[in-house]
Amino acid sequence: MRVVEGTADIDDVGAFVETLSAIGDCHGVTVQAFDARYVVDRAHLELAVELATRAHDRGDAIAEDFGVEILLYAAGRRQINRALAMGVSEGACPVVVVVVDHERRGFRGERTEQSGIEAAADDVREQLTAASTLGEYDADRVRSFFDVTDTELAATAGDLSDAVRERVALLPVEK
Repeated sequence: MRVVEGTADIDDVGAFVETLSAIGDCHGVTVQAFDARYVVDRAHLELAVELATRAHDRGDAIAEDFGVEILLYAAGRRQINRALAMGVSEGACPVVVVVVDHERRGFRGERTEQSGIEAAADDVREQLTAASTLGEYDADRVRSFFDVTDTELAATAGDLSDAVRERVALLPVEK
């Protein structure tokens, strides 16, 4: 998995997503973009990709499209329309993109080939203005989206990032 960060001035979300999808198709990988204001950290994305891969490999996926499956796990939701709120939006948008090749894994999930991921990540970088966006989330937006209350945060030793990763981890249980 590669993570690409940056900003984009998006006039047409559909066209932007299509461009990323074409990059993925060209290199035989999955490219999924997120509004960085909803992504708490790299571990959030790693967990979403890991769980989406596991569901896909077991034939237990929620969505047919692997990128959408990653989005569902990252959002901690089974409803695609609700998870899409975590995607990119029109206008100036902080973006974080995961590039993953779920088809080329060894027996224990090790990466067996990197070239498609690296080439796709380079192409994705060309679509963005370089900027650090991962971990630059909007706490109020994240708390609202993931339904994390003051009471929940006060009752745990963890922080907001931990609460979000818990939502992601619990999605398979809710199936």
